[in-house]
Amino acid sequence: MAGWLAERRLLEPGAERLSTPDRALRHIVSEQGRRLREAAETAGRDAEALDDVLSLLTAPRFDAREAVEVEYFTDRERTRRRLGELDALSREEFLAMRNSFPDARVLDSSLAGDLEMLANGVRMRMLASQQAVRPQAPARYPSALSDAGAEVRVAPTAPLHMNILDRSVVIIGTGPGPQGEGGDVILHCTPVARCFWKVFTHTWDLARPHTRRSPGRGRAGRELSAQEREVPALLTTGARDETIARRLACSDRTLRRLMNQIMEKLGTSSRFEAGVTAARLGLLSR
Repeated sequence: MAGWLAERRLLEPGAERLSTPDRALRHIVSEQGRRLREAAETAGRDAEALDDVLSLLTAPRFDAREAVEVEYFTDRERTRRRLGELDALSREEFLAMRNSFPDARVLDSSLAGDLEMLANGVRMRMLASQQAVRPQAPARYPSALSDAGAEVRVAPTAPLHMNILDRSVVIIGTGPGPQGEGGDVILHCTPVARCFWKVFTHTWDLARPHTRRSPGRGRAGRELSAQEREVPALLTTGARDETIARRLACSDRTLRRLMNQIMEKLGTSSRFEAGVTAARLGLLSR
């Protein structure tokens, strides 16, 4: 019963007292509003990325054609074997964008190849969605890459599931999940690869560095200062940054730094997740 009430915001954090229906409704509506604003921001960024891609395309030339070598696989195991061959040819840069990850067995196998590339001096950047790194096994994978020298960032969403090798080869998953539903396409074409590289870098610039998830997240959360506890409490009411900064008597820059500290202590990758985690742990100021 307590879980049912807490899920609907009818129970105060810490399960100490009941909340009024009006207050619970305000919490739910404010959370939904925040999600919609985040979705709108993501859609805007994706639209800008498409404009960037279009800007790379030259006017059509009807007197010339360029052949593009295409490989298509419907079996994900065959795709992985082919990727292993291509990865071995990578010399300078390997970019990966992930909106989901496969199971732990496949990740362990992929990690071995990735570490070998890093050891050979290949610059590696991985961009993953927040949803992709939430499970425990996928969360360990980017952490291991980061420890070995790769750059890893997390974004609210990842528009594509793809790899880019040396800005000349693109591998795109055409299915919705990590099991390869819909198949995989490999495009050998530098101009096409440059277009997808632009999409990657646009999303990369708006993402934040991946932080290792601490197994003692609850204990770390209890180390929040009184000021740090006040921030997620205000976020859950739907307060905007300028309102929170005025309440704390600090600058916008100081507030952003404070928010990053809170997310690091709680082991979260977004402001919304930080607020939810703080509420679950009973850390909100009252």
